[in-house]
Amino acid sequence: MSSPPFLTVQRACAGRTPTNGAFRTWIEAALRGAQAAPGALVLRIVEEAEGAELNQAWRNRSAATNVLSFPAELPENPAFRVLGDLVLCAPVVRREARAQGKRQAAHWAHLVIHGTLHLLGYDHIVESEAEAMEALECAVLAGLGFPDPYQTD
Repeated sequence: MSSPPFLTVQRACAGRTPTNGAFRTWIEAALRGAQAAPGALVLRIVEEAEGAELNQAWRNRSAATNVLSFPAELPENPAFRVLGDLVLCAPVVRREARAQGKRQAAHWAHLVIHGTLHLLGYDHIVESEAEAMEALECAVLAGLGFPDPYQTD
C-alpha cells in the first residue's frame, strides 16, 4: 500500500473504545487483504439511539446494529479516493462480544474489517459472495493474530 488511509474517528459514545491507531491498523489490513488502494473514510462510534435511528432510516430496521457501511457515491478521483463512512454502535459491539465469548478487541477488529470490505464493494447477500467475504475477513484477522470470528464452539 503506497500510503495509509485518511481516517477520521468520531466518538459519540460513552465508555472505552479502541484507539485510533487500532482502527487504522484494522482498516489498513482490510485494504491490503482486498488489494485495494487507500482512501479516506470516517468511522463514527455511536450509542444505541443514534445507531437505531440510522438503521431505521437506511435499512428500515428498528433496532441498532453493530456496523453500518455507507460507501461513498462520488466520482472517482485519482488524487483523493473517498471510501465512505462506517458507523459502529459501541453498546451493541460490546454486548455481542460478551454474548459470543469473544475478546472485545477481536470483535471490534472483525466489524471494522467487515465494514471496510463493504465500503470496497464486498457483500454477503449471495451465498458465494458471502463465502468469499468471510474467507477474506478470516484471512485478514488471522494475519493480525485474531481467531476466526465465525468459529463456534
